[in-house]
Amino acid sequence: MALNEQVEKILAYGECCDHCLGRFFGKRSHGLTNDERGRGLRVARALESNIPYEKPAGACWICGNFFDAVPEWAGKVAAALGEYEYTTFLVGCRVPPLVAENEEMVWSDLALAEPEPFKSEVNREVGKAVSAITGKSVDFKKPDIVALLDPSTGDVEVQVNAIFFYGRYQKFERGIPQTHWPCRACHGAGCEKCNFTGKQYLDSVEELIGRPAIEAFGAENAVLHGAGREDIDARCVGTGRPFILQIDAPKKRTMDLSALEAAINESAGGRVSVALMHWSDRAEVETLKSSKAHKKYRILVEVEGQISAETLSNALKTLSGVTIHQRTPERVAHRRADKIRERKVLDIECVGEQDGQFILEVLGEAGLYIKELISGDQGRTIPSLAEILKRPARVKSLDVVQVEGPLEGE
Repeated sequence: MALNEQVEKILAYGECCDHCLGRFFGKRSHGLTNDERGRGLRVARALESNIPYEKPAGACWICGNFFDAVPEWAGKVAAALGEYEYTTFLVGCRVPPLVAENEEMVWSDLALAEPEPFKSEVNREVGKAVSAITGKSVDFKKPDIVALLDPSTGDVEVQVNAIFFYGRYQKFERGIPQTHWPCRACHGAGCEKCNFTGKQYLDSVEELIGRPAIEAFGAENAVLHGAGREDIDARCVGTGRPFILQIDAPKKRTMDLSALEAAINESAGGRVSVALMHWSDRAEVETLKSSKAHKKYRILVEVEGQISAETLSNALKTLSGVTIHQRTPERVAHRRADKIRERKVLDIECVGEQDGQFILEVLGEAGLYIKELISGDQGRTIPSLAEILKRPARVKSLDVVQVEGPLEGE
């Protein structure tokens, strides 16, 4: 079908604006806006048919003359984004169902091969107008902020992309979980059991780091992503644990990390300490979460009865370098899959004694259950220190003293 014949058939549906007419051929030629393309098609039709050129009049049956309001929409977007700090942005659009149905009907009826969707032109044209007002740049891949237009309601929804920073934390107080735990009884709604806090524990590492960060960035929430996690009754000292903090919907995006580090440490009051190292992103979160970093622990072990230092040393030599078979421990079986994991003890040694108990240091592969390595967990961990000594043994206290950092080239 010839081009002018296609134009005739499109105009036969009803009054059509130049934007929509041009958009039906939006992938033909280059260096033209759809508005210019549509006007050119009308001129070519008039010349070929030797009829008077007529500008479109009345409401476009496809878009309702949406594009006449581009300056108004751009003003709305600029105003909506005004309270946020951002360098790059992107405009999106919720296409009214009738608009989508109208243009798709024409595409199908006339077998058009090179149309551009309404959504694409809206995003581009409003984006250009917003950029002219704000001086900010459009970024199609990783914008700081997204403005979502809804032509059906006239509203603009703002979606702020998260920011991330990487660091290491130390936890000096036992009894603090790594992340927020909703109350088991009310699941966060608030009840008498949790004193209407909605939380199983009043604080977490995530909240102690996140609260001052939320305030500093004017954000809605903060989520901690750790390189593994320590038990709630364990401390994390020594080199600390690598983490990335995700800041959701921040109003500010730039900050001196050293000043933020000082604010977090002051707010945490010695319970948690952080060292912030660099800005991060979502891709690095995936790297951090998927890393299999070795970890070193210092544990205080109680062994039933009297044993000599030589007996203990020989037992530890038996464990060092050995692959341990661990069925999911009883203490976490309610929230983890019941399976047997194989993890290696890279090194284990006794470094001292305290009140008749032994201080051991253990270097193990990621995922090695240290408490069960000592106790045997009623035969669920094989071999174990208790099995080798042929007497009960258990961890009295545990400290994480070293975690490799997958984002630090370690």
